[in-house]
Amino acid sequence: MSDLPRIELNKSVYDRFMNLSIEENISQLTYIWIDGTGETLRSKTRTHYEIPKSIEDLPIWNYDGSSTYQAEGSNSDVYLYPRAIYKDPFLQGNNKLVMCETYKYNKVPTDTNLRATCVDVMNKAADQHPWFGIEQEYAILDRDLHPFGWPKSGFPGPQGPYYCGVGANKVFGRDVVESHYKACLYSGIKICGTNAEVMPAQWEYQVGPCEGISMGDELWVSRYILHRVAEEFGVVISFDPKPIPGDWNGAGCHTNFSTKAMRDENGIVAIEEAIERFSKNHQRHIKAYDPKEGKDNARRLTGHHETSSINDFSAGVANRGCSIRIPRSVSEEKKGYLEDRRPSSNCDPYKVTEVIVRTVCLGE
Repeated sequence: MSDLPRIELNKSVYDRFMNLSIEENISQLTYIWIDGTGETLRSKTRTHYEIPKSIEDLPIWNYDGSSTYQAEGSNSDVYLYPRAIYKDPFLQGNNKLVMCETYKYNKVPTDTNLRATCVDVMNKAADQHPWFGIEQEYAILDRDLHPFGWPKSGFPGPQGPYYCGVGANKVFGRDVVESHYKACLYSGIKICGTNAEVMPAQWEYQVGPCEGISMGDELWVSRYILHRVAEEFGVVISFDPKPIPGDWNGAGCHTNFSTKAMRDENGIVAIEEAIERFSKNHQRHIKAYDPKEGKDNARRLTGHHETSSINDFSAGVANRGCSIRIPRSVSEEKKGYLEDRRPSSNCDPYKVTEVIVRTVCLGE
């Protein structure tokens, strides 16, 4: 990767073609799906000869699963089932982004289609109105996969001045961050904030509150948009939970969660009951909180750099070194939500939200 040449395309020429007018009833649909890694997104685009009004208007499609680690070459077709639709911030106009589920030739969900079971669980708990807000951390890298803005033959100064920092010597890549923020708002993603993080070239954005299955849909599409925005700037996005070894912060996907009972008066009782259930299922959640069943998170959840130990469960008020943090405001108001700080930055939000609802709402 370090030998890749620097590619510069002429955006003025690109804009000339993007400004060409097309028939008003034509829509370009970009189908998005999760490949066999459980982490990487793929996409392809088709022409639709009407403007879709809902997800039900979109056709089932297919792709070559042998090229995405999801099928054998002798039986390679994998089906794409449209599940959520958003405005396309890149093609704009009548064009759409479409989040899809993947199904094998026999109509069985692929191994990395974790949305299918998540929907069933969310339906069972619908009367409890589970809300989620996820804080997605990530790092911006140069094309050689070196952190963007870092010296090529060394390290920047130690952590301290970078979190929520201002200035060219403290933050790197703000153009990417602001462009992504605006693109998500355009698309209809419930992005609610962003900030520079503790490690230089590390950032965070927050999506939510979203109820039920929409949390997974919106976070995956927001990740796709982030990758596409970074592509425009010629940089790379990393969701690795420990992108740089050593005395540097890792990256998480802190998950804020509440039910209606938690949000109601004296909801602190329901919050404490939820924490008790979490405490009895710690290892189950650790296995669900990164794609490698805890191996990725083991590099991050060390008990240092604002993390709890992967081996121990803990909870506390305003304590960022705990598994579960109760915000100070929630403790004072006796209602609200809790923050699960264990999910890794490369987690599958369908799996994370499903296991939380199974543990807290369904009592499994």
